[in-house]
Amino acid sequence: MFDKILISNRGEIALRIIRACKELGIKTVAVYSDIDKFSPHVSAADESISIGEPKAYLNQNLILEIAKITGADAIHPGYGYLSENENFIRAVEKNKIKFIGPSAKSVEMMGNKLNARKLMLEHNVPVVPGSTEPLNNLKDASRIAAEIGYPIMLKASGGGGGKGIRMVSNEEELEGAFNLTRSEAMKAFGSDEIYIEKLIVNPKHIEVQILGDYHGNYAHLFERECSLQRRFQKIIEEAPSPSVDPELRQKITNAAVEAAKACNYFNAGTVEFLMDENRNFYFMEMNTRLQVEHPVTESITGIDIVKEQIKIAAGERISFEQDDVTIKGHSIECRINSEDSDFSPSTGKITNHKIPNLPGIRVDYGIDIGSEVSLYYDPLLSKVISYGRNREEALSRMLNALENYLITDVETNIPLLKRILKSEIFRNASFNIDTLKNVAFASEENPEQEIAAVITAVMNYAGNFKTNGNLNNHNNRWTELKYD
Repeated sequence: MFDKILISNRGEIALRIIRACKELGIKTVAVYSDIDKFSPHVSAADESISIGEPKAYLNQNLILEIAKITGADAIHPGYGYLSENENFIRAVEKNKIKFIGPSAKSVEMMGNKLNARKLMLEHNVPVVPGSTEPLNNLKDASRIAAEIGYPIMLKASGGGGGKGIRMVSNEEELEGAFNLTRSEAMKAFGSDEIYIEKLIVNPKHIEVQILGDYHGNYAHLFERECSLQRRFQKIIEEAPSPSVDPELRQKITNAAVEAAKACNYFNAGTVEFLMDENRNFYFMEMNTRLQVEHPVTESITGIDIVKEQIKIAAGERISFEQDDVTIKGHSIECRINSEDSDFSPSTGKITNHKIPNLPGIRVDYGIDIGSEVSLYYDPLLSKVISYGRNREEALSRMLNALENYLITDVETNIPLLKRILKSEIFRNASFNIDTLKNVAFASEENPEQEIAAVITAVMNYAGNFKTNGNLNNHNNRWTELKYD
């Protein structure tokens, strides 16, 4: 086992990793920027080293040098920053320090979306219909689009985070979108390689947590539902998915394990799928790291994923057999973001922070009194995770927790989260990844919005609105209701 781990991250995930290390008897080294010098992870670690300017969490050489100076024998990257950077992984390993995550090769194989699609097809993992080779010209794009039918998506092979993606409704839009997507891909990812996928209308986002070890063992920890997203970022997740039954669960978890085997994956990872209204599922991508929403999986399985990560990196086997792990109860996670009602960032210095101490509630937080919330970082302040014997109890506990969560000096999305959780759309799980884009959830001051929201959601989910080559119909319906 490791003696000392450097955590090359900040906020709630740094604290989460420190907690796991303490339970395993491992010393920790935190790094922090000037803005973060009063953040909780700085005082929680055994050692803390200043890295200066706000973007220094991305400084590979500096992080590596601190690891060597402090005698850390492993680096945990958390999520974001250097967690999926194959060059950093190679540099860490070259310096005989253990990277707590997958191999650089696995990250590289899954990092190129087009290559990942081809790999999945070779291993019989269903992928969204589309191209398996880069689009070299408009003629090829037009031919493939005609074969799979509009609407389609043009995507950058090296894309991620919602960048380098463009929807095309019909043939007339294709040429302009083709040129623009290639240009955006080059600017954002250094390559103009793009490909085509059929657009899945009103999909749900279902993902499967997997683990692999160096001994060739693989296991899954069931699925999460992550469909409630704003601007391609999730804000509410739950496990298990209310839209997946045991038969489908067996199929989608099997596919996820096959995806992990296909790239010789070890450590923790997540295989993400889109599921259409007929419950067909398609591989979307693999996140080769720890996920923000991992606590809901921990809640229903009792498996500490971060401790598993560390043990696997140290050469141990996965600590359980697949048949030993079962789903017990239900869990919901809400991301508390510092943002206003328009999702614009809100900044300030926290002078009051009181987390709810209630039954069935866990709060993973990265800020406390004295913390500075700045524009330099992701708006995620903390995560509230509820657990119940069933979905209803988990929901009730979450609403109670949000009512009792106090953060001052910055605006947060807590009011929006409460409105979503109280809505019929959430209660009957009729949401999809476009719901937050198209539905204005009711406020107490304007309850009519709820009625309109339900109408829209029901129409969308039942497929009654037309998609005949023009997805703008979806938005137009909201305009007709005069709530856009």
